[in-house]
Amino acid sequence: MKGLKDITHEMKSTFKLYCVIGDPIDHSLSPMMHNSAFKFLKIDSTYISYRIPKNELKSGIETLRNIDISGFNVTIPHKIAIMKYLDRLDESAIRSGAVNTVQNLRGKFMGYNTDVYGFMQPLHKRKINFTNMNILILGAGGAAYAIVTSLSYEKGISEVTILNRSQDKGLDLVKHGSKLGLNCKFQKISYLSNITLNYDLIVNATSIGLKNEVSPISAKYIKKDSIVYEIVYRPIYTNLILNAKQVNARIIYGYEMLVEQGAKAFEIWTGRKAPIKTMKQSLLGVFGEPK
Repeated sequence: MKGLKDITHEMKSTFKLYCVIGDPIDHSLSPMMHNSAFKFLKIDSTYISYRIPKNELKSGIETLRNIDISGFNVTIPHKIAIMKYLDRLDESAIRSGAVNTVQNLRGKFMGYNTDVYGFMQPLHKRKINFTNMNILILGAGGAAYAIVTSLSYEKGISEVTILNRSQDKGLDLVKHGSKLGLNCKFQKISYLSNITLNYDLIVNATSIGLKNEVSPISAKYIKKDSIVYEIVYRPIYTNLILNAKQVNARIIYGYEMLVEQGAKAFEIWTGRKAPIKTMKQSLLGVFGEPK
């Protein structure tokens, strides 16, 4: 199997290589999405997956520097840890405390957080009113930081509750949200059954569902008129999504955030407007959007 250096040696000088790093990474649909966009706009570039285990992030980034990668996305578990290996940070990364997109600017790695934009777009498209809204976020990793940051731009939110197994990480995220002006609190996951029905928006900001795991939020804990936002995009129908369907809650699928944040990253890298329709179609195929 060819390594990254072998691939780049075969490329023309005009060719640009992009990738997504993380662990696990085999599930990622980002290569399919971005390559469809490059093809549609006739851009001489390609996008691949590059697995970097958690304890090999430093050496992995050095490899990307050595091959002069044009840009890359960052997923679990590197969104926070990667910040110390970058040369510059955009305001979106500084404000969120996490990075999911990196651009190579003449040898300097610049970090952005397009998840901040990507998370909110599906909500704005549905014209969601945040006034007096109570929000529950499951998880306290890099994605959760971007989500809390995104919510901090909205007016009128009543309360944001962070539910996480690790209390220390959960409280760190509460501090982050509080500094951004949100009314945040932490709850242990053992309190889930007592509090879930109080929330208007439930967000799964963890990887639970990626391997078809059972969601800790069952149908009986989901309010009928609430919004359930799943950030896991593969499978499309996670256990949480199926539970939400049982009570006729409003659903936002993980692929929606994936497309929006990916489009923003594409525009950062290329300076061109992303073909969102093409990118979405590459993910959903001939069957179209789920009902």
